[in-house]
Amino acid sequence: MSFLILSSARKSLRLIPALLLAGVVLAGPARADGDVLARVNGKDITKAEVDMAMDVFGQQLAQVPDGAKQSMVLDALIDMHVVADAAAASGVKDDPKYKARISFLDAQALRNTYLEDQVQAKITDDEIKARYEKDIAGYTPPEEVHARHILVKTEDEAKAIIADLAKGGDFAKIAEEKSQDPGSAKQGGDLGFFAAGDMVPEFEKAAGELKPGEVTKTPVKTQFGFHVIKVEDIRDAAPPKFEDVEQQVRQLVMRDKYLALLDKAKASEKVDILDADLKKGYEEISKNQAGDAAAPADAAPAAPKP
Repeated sequence: MSFLILSSARKSLRLIPALLLAGVVLAGPARADGDVLARVNGKDITKAEVDMAMDVFGQQLAQVPDGAKQSMVLDALIDMHVVADAAAASGVKDDPKYKARISFLDAQALRNTYLEDQVQAKITDDEIKARYEKDIAGYTPPEEVHARHILVKTEDEAKAIIADLAKGGDFAKIAEEKSQDPGSAKQGGDLGFFAAGDMVPEFEKAAGELKPGEVTKTPVKTQFGFHVIKVEDIRDAAPPKFEDVEQQVRQLVMRDKYLALLDKAKASEKVDILDADLKKGYEEISKNQAGDAAAPADAAPAAPKP
């Protein structure tokens, strides 16, 4: 487990375990700065080690003043090395649990560094832009519908409202007075624009059959009650702008490069799963991953709602 504990008494970071490279590795690489900042029993603590710890524990340091972060992390690393020396002196290195952790961390650190060098560092802005143009800029999102609704508990109530509207009743006013949807009643039942998948299927289907200005002729039943729906407008949604989805596109490119690298590496390795049940599960996961990699990218990321 990886954690930081902020001591309210000393305002100091304490007890950072050695798991400094936890999680998916595509975080920024540690700076190769060899400056020695401290020594514990003759062992160097370098600026690179402090920088890496600051990167890993960035969120937990968010409330710490910038001028104090490096000192607090250094203090925590010194504590870690002191306890590590005591652990080594007690014979922990002969413990099978220690050996298993070291094996895991060694493989993880090798993988992380390799992926930083072979994947993250090699992705260019031109690649990101090209992927956006290929998969997103030319994508035509589904139509968006601007609708209002009036939600009531019973079908008879909804039918009475439909009758009032047929006689010229004001939809927005009736919604304010009678709708039991607390999120939209005060806005005259206005739900704004929504796209396919944003609403429950029954509501979405009924709204999709209406033209601008039309009202449902029969109540629409959903899990929330009975709806009377009016469509105000229908528009073609625009693809999201590059700057709005740049990081998402970058993640897609990194994913594809990682999977390609992984497939190449696996092709030269022999993997034997000795447990029959685990082998079956492993093969199923590998099959699904191969299918995901071969399939085209999912629909373009949704544009922010107006």
